[in-house]
Amino acid sequence: MSWEELRASLRQTAQREKRHDGPLSIIGTMALLSAVAGILVAAIFIPGTALFASTANNVSNDIVNLPLELDDQPSAQTTRLLASNGDLIAYFYEENRQDIPLAKISPVMQNAILSIEDARFYEHGALDLKGTLRALVNNASEGQTQGGSSITQQLVKLTLVSQATTKKQRMAAIKKSTARKIRELKLAIKYEETHTKKEILERYLNLAYFGDSAYGISAASYHYFSVSPAKLNVRQAATLAGLVKNPVQFDPRIYPEKALARRNTVLAVMARLGKISEADAKRYQAAPLGLKVTKFPNGCVSTVAEFSCDYVRRYLLRTSALGATVADRQRALERGGLTIKSNIDVRMQKAVNKAVSETVAPKDGAIGAMALLEPGTGKVKGLAQSKPMGNNKKKGQSFINFTVPKTYGDSGGFPAGSTFKMFTDAAALKQGIDVGQTFKSPGKITMRPGSYFACNGGGTSIWEPENSTGNGTFNMYTGTRKSVNTYFAQLEKKAGLCNVVRAAESMGIKVPDRDQVGPFTLGVTNVSPLDMAAAYAVPASGGMYCKPLPIDSIVDSNGKTIRKFRPNCERVMSKDDAAQINDILRGVQEPGGFGYDLGGTGLSIPSAAKTGTAQDNQSVWYAGYTPKLAAMAMIAGVKKNGSPKSLAGVTINGRFLDFHTVGGSSLAGPMWAKAMHVIEDFLPSVQFDAPPERQPTAPKKVKKPANDDNTDTGNATDGPGNGTDGPGNGTNGPGNGTDG
Repeated sequence: MSWEELRASLRQTAQREKRHDGPLSIIGTMALLSAVAGILVAAIFIPGTALFASTANNVSNDIVNLPLELDDQPSAQTTRLLASNGDLIAYFYEENRQDIPLAKISPVMQNAILSIEDARFYEHGALDLKGTLRALVNNASEGQTQGGSSITQQLVKLTLVSQATTKKQRMAAIKKSTARKIRELKLAIKYEETHTKKEILERYLNLAYFGDSAYGISAASYHYFSVSPAKLNVRQAATLAGLVKNPVQFDPRIYPEKALARRNTVLAVMARLGKISEADAKRYQAAPLGLKVTKFPNGCVSTVAEFSCDYVRRYLLRTSALGATVADRQRALERGGLTIKSNIDVRMQKAVNKAVSETVAPKDGAIGAMALLEPGTGKVKGLAQSKPMGNNKKKGQSFINFTVPKTYGDSGGFPAGSTFKMFTDAAALKQGIDVGQTFKSPGKITMRPGSYFACNGGGTSIWEPENSTGNGTFNMYTGTRKSVNTYFAQLEKKAGLCNVVRAAESMGIKVPDRDQVGPFTLGVTNVSPLDMAAAYAVPASGGMYCKPLPIDSIVDSNGKTIRKFRPNCERVMSKDDAAQINDILRGVQEPGGFGYDLGGTGLSIPSAAKTGTAQDNQSVWYAGYTPKLAAMAMIAGVKKNGSPKSLAGVTINGRFLDFHTVGGSSLAGPMWAKAMHVIEDFLPSVQFDAPPERQPTAPKKVKKPANDDNTDTGNATDGPGNGTDGPGNGTNGPGNGTDG
C-alpha cells in the first residue's frame, strides 16, 4: 500500500473512530488500524490485560497530515572550555552529549543494546510489525507503552523530543497515545528509506538517554565507567544497555540493586541470542557493577578557574561570534558542541587561587581578588577571588565576580587609590613635564577653587590633601615612589586635570563626570582589578593598550574554526614615556621601596609596581608587573550585598584591621607576592627598556582662571576632599587616600 493510499485510509478511519466503551471495541479498533496499514495479524496474541481496559485514545485528522520526513538536525552537544595549554576547565551543556561514529563504539555495546531493545533490527524494516501492534494494543488498553517499538521508532521519538523547543512540542512527542504511535510509524518508514541500518544505530546510541545527565553512549561510558565507548566490556555494555528502558528506575548510582538485576537480564538475553555463552553470562552475572564514576559538572562552579570561566562565558554571550542575539549565543554555547580555547594559564590560575584564599577567608567582610593580563596582547591569564562561586551565603559564596567590570560580573568596582598616580605621571610626561620637576610638598596643602578644570571646562572647588609619607621637596621619581599626595596635587594641576582623565581613559578606565575633581589622582573612580591590570600593562608593553581578551579561539563540533580572537591594541603612550614610568615604578620593587620593604614583593626578574589605598580605607591595591605580565591585587571591604565599605574594623583570616594597619603594600602587597613568587618561574626574565635621557622642556600650557596666582611650589588650591598617603592616616571626605 502506498503512502497516499494509507493516508486516505487513515483519514477515513480517524473520522469514523469513536471513544471506546469496552475492550472489544478497543480490539476492533486495533485490528482496523492494522488492516488499514496492510498488516496481517491473525496470529497475534493480545494480552489478557486488554480485556479489562476501559480507556482508549482518539486519532485526530492531524495525524495523517504530519510531514513524512524527520528533520535530521544535529542533536545538542556538550561544549568544552579549555585552558591555554588544552587542559579542560569546564563543560557547558543542556544535555551532556558528545556524538561519536559507530566505529568507535565497541561491538559488544552494539550487541547489548540490540539484544535488549530490538534483536531483529537488521532483519526487519522500519517496523517490527508484531511488536508494533502489541504496543498499539497496550496503548489503547492501558495507556502504557510496553515494548514493541523498533530501534528506528525509538530514534524517531528521541529525535522529536530532542528537537522540541516548546513544552507543547515536547508533550506531543512523549504523549502516550495511538496518535503518536501512528506518527512514529510514518516517520520511521520514511527514515529507513534514506538511512542505512548502521546510520540509524549510530544516531540512536548517540541520542539515547542513559540517566544521571548522561546523553548518548559516549557521555554514559565515561560517566559510569570512565572509559571510552570503544573499550566497554560485556558487563559494562550490559549495564548501559539496561538503562535505556528506564534511566531513572535503573540508575546504578541510586538503585544499584535494580541496576544489577536489569544488567543480568540483559546478559541473559544476550546468551539466549548467542551473543555470549551461557557460561560467560553466569560469570558476568555474579560480578559487581564495577562503577567508576566521572563527573561532568555543568558550568563554572567548583572548577579550577571559577571566575575566569564565568568571565569567558559572559564574554561569549556579548560577542557576535556565536550568534546575533543573546538567545542564539546561549543556545550555541549550551548545544553546539564547541571547543573554546581560553587564554587562561592553569599554572598561574592555581597560584592566584592559593594566594587569595590564604589571605582572605570566604566569610570575611572583605573580598580579596587578583587579575593577571599579558602586556602587548591583553590575554587574560587568570582571575581569582576569595569568595567561591555559589549561592550559599553562610559559606561566604557569591556569584558576583569582583575581578571584572560590572558588565561581566555585576560588581560596581572599588576606588583604586594611589595606583591612579600612574595616570598623572603619564599625562605629565605627555605634556612635556620633565621627571625632574620638583614641588615643595608639605604635610598638608590647600588647593583653591579653580586649580583644576574638568574636561567640560568647569572648575573645581577647594581640596586640602595631606601626606603621611614625608614632607619636603620631591620630583617625579621620589614623589611617585613615596606616593606623596601633596606632590601629586601639584603635578596634576600642572599637567591639567582633563589631561590626566584622558590618560586614564586611554588605558581603559571609564571615568564618570562626577569624578573629574582634584582628588582624581588619588583614585576616586571605581574600577575592577582587571581594569587596572590592563591599564598597568600599558607601560609594561611599551605604551600599547590592549583590551582584555579571555579567549583564543572557538572550534565547532566538526573541527572547523569559527573564530580566532586577535588582540585589539592601540598605542596610547610613547615608548619613551612608558620606559620612564617603568623606571620610576621599578623602585617600589627594590630595596627601600614600599612593596619591597613592607610586602616582600621583590622578584628575581625585573618588575615594577605602585601601591594604593582608597578613600576611607575602602580598598587596598598592589599594581605590580613585569614586561610579560601585569598582576593586580586588591583587598576591599564589602557589605553583604557586595557594595564597598571600609576595611577598618574588618577581620581577614583572623587578623583584625584597625585604621593604621590598612595599606596597599602591607595588605595587598603580600597577597601579590604569594602569587608572583610562584608565577615568576613561568615568566622569562626580560629587562624593561632604558628610560630616555630627557632634556627639560617647557610644558604645554594648561588653562588657568584669570585670577590664578598659584606657583609650582605647592601654593595651589583644589576641590573637595582630603587625601593622605602612607599607612592609615586617612581623613574623611571624597578622595581621602592612604598608601604604603
